[in-house]
Amino acid sequence: MSKFATKSLPVLPDLLAPDGSAVRVLLAMRGGSMAHFELAAGQTSLAVAHRTVEEIWYVLSGRGEMWRAEGEQEKIAVLEAGICLTIPVGTRFQFRASTTEGLCAVAITMPPWPGPEEAQYVVGPW
Repeated sequence: MSKFATKSLPVLPDLLAPDGSAVRVLLAMRGGSMAHFELAAGQTSLAVAHRTVEEIWYVLSGRGEMWRAEGEQEKIAVLEAGICLTIPVGTRFQFRASTTEGLCAVAITMPPWPGPEEAQYVVGPW
């Protein structure tokens, strides 16, 4: 059996993330997993914090905003193609797509995403 994996982006989403975004599951290895996220124009995700995983996001297309907060630090980042950002473990976050364009991103979760119980719902700005 080969240790190499190859997968095309699924045509339809595999599931809805706990935050409400459409997810297409990509590949995973021991240290992390990767997925593709979509949020339609005008939609806002639910605000969550992850219990044990951290993430790196890369925006592929669209426009929007990402709110992140941890302790006293709080920031809103503009999301557009080419933006890459981190979400450390325990960070509260929420994202939204612009009213005119949906948002598409890929994210790597480290360690691999354990399941929906990983996300705890929090109060967000939107």
